[in-house]
Amino acid sequence: MVGREQELRSRRRGGGLALAGGVVCLCLAGAGCSGVGRGASVEGAGGGDPVAVLHRAADRLVAAGSAKARTAMQMASGGTRVTIRGEGVYDFEERLGQLKVRLPQDPAGASEHRPITELLAPGALFMKNRGAGVPDDKWVRVETASLSDGNLVTGGATDPFAAAEVLRGTRTATYVGRTELAGTEVRHYRGTADLAQAARGASRANKKALAAAAEGFATAEVPFDAYLDDEGRIRKVRHRFSFANGHEDGSGTVDVASTTLLYDFGAAVRVRLPEDRDIYAGRIAEEPGGAAVDGKN
Repeated sequence: MVGREQELRSRRRGGGLALAGGVVCLCLAGAGCSGVGRGASVEGAGGGDPVAVLHRAADRLVAAGSAKARTAMQMASGGTRVTIRGEGVYDFEERLGQLKVRLPQDPAGASEHRPITELLAPGALFMKNRGAGVPDDKWVRVETASLSDGNLVTGGATDPFAAAEVLRGTRTATYVGRTELAGTEVRHYRGTADLAQAARGASRANKKALAAAAEGFATAEVPFDAYLDDEGRIRKVRHRFSFANGHEDGSGTVDVASTTLLYDFGAAVRVRLPEDRDIYAGRIAEEPGGAAVDGKN
């Protein structure tokens, strides 16, 4: 993919562990272990039905342009629990983002690993400081549609727009009530989304990835909690995924809770995708028992 740089200063639109098995988080392996115009309120858009409101949430983010993001992914398997955290920016119009993902300490309490830089682009995930034999000056590129989880889990952070598009698959939802999140009044919704339905309604960039996740997870049903502001924009969403852990006997699952926080809508986003010569094309080492991965996938 030819390198390119985008400086996007969007106008503000509104207020301001490595887990062994078939699906192994690449980050952990590297660590050794339709839109509505702006200003319209949810009520003004006729959004009384929670399911309808949630189906429109991703479009409201596109209307907002961009935002800063914080992510947290907690994985639990066999009594072991780890949390991976990320922070960065995302442009919802261009489907481009950048996150710094921080891995947990080693079980022995060793110093923290260097943050992994992740670039999120339509159909692709790029990672730097990946480890696992990848040179420090090289990027790893992965085609998200090739991943059995559609990159909802693999990168250690769910792509913010993919997280929003999961809500296009909302089948049941209830309005819990109003609450406050970081000083902003929000509406709390709780429900269940179907990944296959989400894939059918998703943007072209996420359609194949969500379809892969619908097939790859232990169940295509995804419970969630979503917090939307009065313009219908997601401020916080928490999904709970589940996938088989790859034991030879086929038993057990890995439970994943992925949280995405969005704030500072209209923030500047500057993303430069790597040149082909900067992308690692070799074999990527992984934990014993896990499958290795080819670069430039």
